[in-house]
Amino acid sequence: MKTYPIAKSNRTPWCDESTYQAMYTESINDSDAFWAKQAKLFLDWDKDWAQASNVDYSKGQIEWFKGGELNVAYNCIDRHLSERADQVAIIWEGDNPDVSESVTYQQLHDKVAKFANGLKKLGVKKGDRVCIYMPMILEASYAMLACARIGAIHSVVFGGFSPEALKDRILDSECKIVITADEGVRGGKAIPLKANVDKAIGACDCVDAVIVVEHTKGDVHWGIKDVWYHELVSDV
Repeated sequence: MKTYPIAKSNRTPWCDESTYQAMYTESINDSDAFWAKQAKLFLDWDKDWAQASNVDYSKGQIEWFKGGELNVAYNCIDRHLSERADQVAIIWEGDNPDVSESVTYQQLHDKVAKFANGLKKLGVKKGDRVCIYMPMILEASYAMLACARIGAIHSVVFGGFSPEALKDRILDSECKIVITADEGVRGGKAIPLKANVDKAIGACDCVDAVIVVEHTKGDVHWGIKDVWYHELVSDV
């Protein structure tokens, strides 16, 4: 099994005790000003907020940065490209720890952009719901970020859930698209994800298409709503 040494930059505290205490004091005495400063420092906003927080614990009403707008995919990827395009963004390790892959910010940007365009080609638009029922593979992160990029709402369903549980979650959120893989692998055993999706969507009229990632190359039933991921992103 590979081990990764702790980077030297992570061995040294990023602030001293006095700086920490000053930040803590500000966060208690003027929390809105403190969190507004952090939000400006660490995130890029498309539209400024009107109110940093609206918190009423007695009513359970919690709102942050009300009126503000940002794009999660842009903040996760695009804002880093000018300085970190060739830096590793994700290190993926498979069920077999000897199988791993690294993805740079530039590669991640390209993968997510293609996936986002593929979703748009299938008619997905801002506000549409997309169910992600996938194993722990790189394409799962591409899927989530692609949804965020175009304003679609993703609903991640644990890959160990049954077809019945999957069906309920698809219906509850009225998902237009389901993204899955032919199979998952956990502890060396194949998990029939696509077969589970086939059983689930029989009662889900809201689903227009099922995007399938070819992960294990296992045999799957193919229906009229099914689309291979690699074919979807090949010409966008």
